[in-house]
Amino acid sequence: MTETVHDLDVRRQLCPIPVIKTQNRVNQLARGEVLRVTCTDPGALNDIPAWCRINGHQVLETRRDDHEVVITLRVGEPSVAL
Repeated sequence: MTETVHDLDVRRQLCPIPVIKTQNRVNQLARGEVLRVTCTDPGALNDIPAWCRINGHQVLETRRDDHEVVITLRVGEPSVAL
């Protein structure tokens, strides 16, 4: 059985928008679901994995091509809004 991978396209958006949109999308998903984020901001290669570590999500893969960064993560415990 293959799992569903949700996609988030944040290409042509600069920091902090990729992280904010990743957070918003993760908040819509259940624990264990997988999200693949595609962006063109090279800073996201550090920012999104750092956000995942802080918020209990698992980075499954990071990939950087010529013009795009792709980060695949598994949703961990739901974040608590303050």
